Amino acid sequence: MLKRTRLTGGKKRVTFSLAAEEPAGPVSVVGDFNDWEPGRHELKSRRNGTRSVSVILPAGEYRFRYLATGGVWLDDDTADKVDDEGSLLQV
Repeated sequence: MLKRTRLTGGKKRVTFSLAAEEPAGPVSVVGDFNDWEPGRHELKSRRNGTRSVSVILPAGEYRFRYLATGGVWLDDDTADKVDDEGSLLQV
């Protein structure tokens, strides 16, 4: 699930979140905003039963996916668009 919060200077804080138990193990959000680097934006467990991480992004269009343990890739069905290239986010 995605949550966008408007910040000053035309930027937005984007919070990426998944359920705490699915999939099992560490999960990172990777995309063209972080050079698709696993571990750079790892989702952390929250008290509300989710895992999340927030990233501040300038206006633009970004491709991303979630990368779970064992090389499992996941798309976010709350993204602006999901296709063969992954999830698309417009900020």
